[in-house]
Amino acid sequence: MKFLIVDDEKDVEMLFRQKLRKEVRSGDIELEFAFSGNEALELLRSHQPPEVMYIFSDINMPGMTGLELLDKVKAEFPQIQVSMISAYGDRENYNRAINSGAKGFFVKPIDFDSLKGELNEIIGNAQ
Repeated sequence: MKFLIVDDEKDVEMLFRQKLRKEVRSGDIELEFAFSGNEALELLRSHQPPEVMYIFSDINMPGMTGLELLDKVKAEFPQIQVSMISAYGDRENYNRAINSGAKGFFVKPIDFDSLKGELNEIIGNAQ
């Protein structure tokens, strides 16, 4: 199962690869990375149907924000689940994300135990 992480900070890739290495090594998940909302949409549109089942996106990115990406993904790829991440646990971003169809909302620094629980739930539902 393929998961897409979208964040403008490149060091996030190393962090996710390290924290989820057991799940990747066992073949439970594949990780893809995009460093902007536009790059994420290009990746999704490059395969019909998209191979990605779950997107984990930062909210605050230059250009297209994570919330704008969420709206576009939900309109174009409603079968893909999206969770948001923010450095700020503010109520406004949380409400907008959940009301726009986000499955979850995580605050940085990411609680990877919670994230793994979410991933396991998605994997379990897909089988």
